[in-house]
Amino acid sequence: MDTWQMIRAERQSLVDALAGLPVPAWEQPSLCAGWTVRDVVAHVIATASMTPPRFFAKMIGSGFRFDAMVAKEIAAVISGRSDAELVDMLSTRVDARTAPPGPALSWLGETIVHGEDVFRALGGYREHPAPHLIAVADFYRGSDLLIGAKSRIAGVTLTASDAQWRYGSGPEVTGPLVALVMAMTGRTVALDDLAGDGVAVLRERTATHPR
Repeated sequence: MDTWQMIRAERQSLVDALAGLPVPAWEQPSLCAGWTVRDVVAHVIATASMTPPRFFAKMIGSGFRFDAMVAKEIAAVISGRSDAELVDMLSTRVDARTAPPGPALSWLGETIVHGEDVFRALGGYREHPAPHLIAVADFYRGSDLLIGAKSRIAGVTLTASDAQWRYGSGPEVTGPLVALVMAMTGRTVALDDLAGDGVAVLRERTATHPR
């Protein structure tokens, strides 16, 4: 299975899960500071609808302020749409291979991590195929792109308790691979799902440089 096939599977899984959310859940805070569940879903839709030329045009229009551009895109997607319409809109992007500039693995990570920004915030992780999580963990371990995962995990050993995946050296951090991925990307709550002496190291770094 290539990366875009994995992205397709994760998008479809996310659509199916979102379709079952009760109405009040959409207004709940996500794991992204200042974003509701609805905001996160809108961001995923906007990202899946973006192309490199549009991305650069939007950046220029936002004065090269990435956060301002993202906020505009979220507002544009949400405007006048119901929760059900957002789910339908995301469903139309399941097969899309459009994205901002960047490696395809970053968009697989985007889909998984932002999906868990919703569902971990609401109580629990969803199931993901181990090869999807391994591919994302392998990408993040070597990347400081935007979220600083490579620097965040330097000097600790990450060991998945539910998959054949291990990386690093130093104090141990052990737990479900999805929680390790979320911790790598700076989600503080994921540290509560992990064990080992290295958790304190990640907690300090995440407090200093949150996502």
